[in-house]
Amino acid sequence: MASLNLLEAINDALGVAMAGDDRVLLMGEDVGRNGGVFRASNGLLDRFGADRVIDTPLAEAGIMGTAIGLATYGLRPIAEIQFLGFSYQAFAQLLLQASRMRWRSAGRFTCPLVVRAPFGIGVKAPESHSDALEAHFVHTPGLKVVAPATPYDAKGLLLAAIEDPDPVVYLEPLRGYRLGRAQVPDGSYTVPLGKATVVRQGTQVTVIAWSAMVGTSLAAADILEADGVSVEVLDLRTLSPLDVDAIVGSVQKTGRAVVVHEAARTAGLGAEIIAIINDHALLWLEAPVARVTGYDVPIPQPMLEDAYIPTPERIVRAVRATLSF
Repeated sequence: MASLNLLEAINDALGVAMAGDDRVLLMGEDVGRNGGVFRASNGLLDRFGADRVIDTPLAEAGIMGTAIGLATYGLRPIAEIQFLGFSYQAFAQLLLQASRMRWRSAGRFTCPLVVRAPFGIGVKAPESHSDALEAHFVHTPGLKVVAPATPYDAKGLLLAAIEDPDPVVYLEPLRGYRLGRAQVPDGSYTVPLGKATVVRQGTQVTVIAWSAMVGTSLAAADILEADGVSVEVLDLRTLSPLDVDAIVGSVQKTGRAVVVHEAARTAGLGAEIIAIINDHALLWLEAPVARVTGYDVPIPQPMLEDAYIPTPERIVRAVRATLSF
């Protein structure tokens, strides 16, 4: 065991995967000599050489197209997009090519590609650096989408994503990179894709979140516990495929739900989660499902970030509203 923050856990996972399988390579802007803009790949160039840790031009479409070709050929590339908001430039390759490779070839070819990208607000980044685009990828058949919240899950989910035969978009919480430390096992282990986890048991309301919003939801649960409100917090971990059984089971248990995400409200992933609850747990609901989200505007400049992001106080208000029915 080692005490790692989330960023160190990702670095550890990359090293473990590359040491264990010479088909695994890392490519992206500044991933080699600089060790990544946040140092997620620090030290890997020295360990594995420039043939496997590849600095690319600043060209997201080129990074993605090259990675897709390598994956289809039989390698296991990990393509880093420096910020998720930059992935707009790579949508055609990822959504039209990588996601359809198995379907287009009738199963003859797969595309074992991992796309890593930090996202989310809270670090006062410039425009487009903090965009939360998870719904775009979840809406694309053929892509798996992962969003860890803890160092343990960050390592285990990344190793599982690298082993997966299909393309996986791996979303890293900017604000969570160095937020805290946790015990992370040495060597290789995996956290299964498609499985949520209850990070706090409760009986009166379920708060559903992922990535950095898990910590925000836990902070809200602490506030509510002081007032005698029992909150269950469900960390989805994988956004596609969603763990429908975990969502439904928790809501059936508590009878109320609040969904939390940083992305804009309209057509965000929270809407799909509410539809799942209505399809499978409507008769258990004692109140309408609430959403605490970003607003339907571009993520604002740093001075206004705090007015945009969901906070523990906003989640507390939403929980209290559901309990008032």
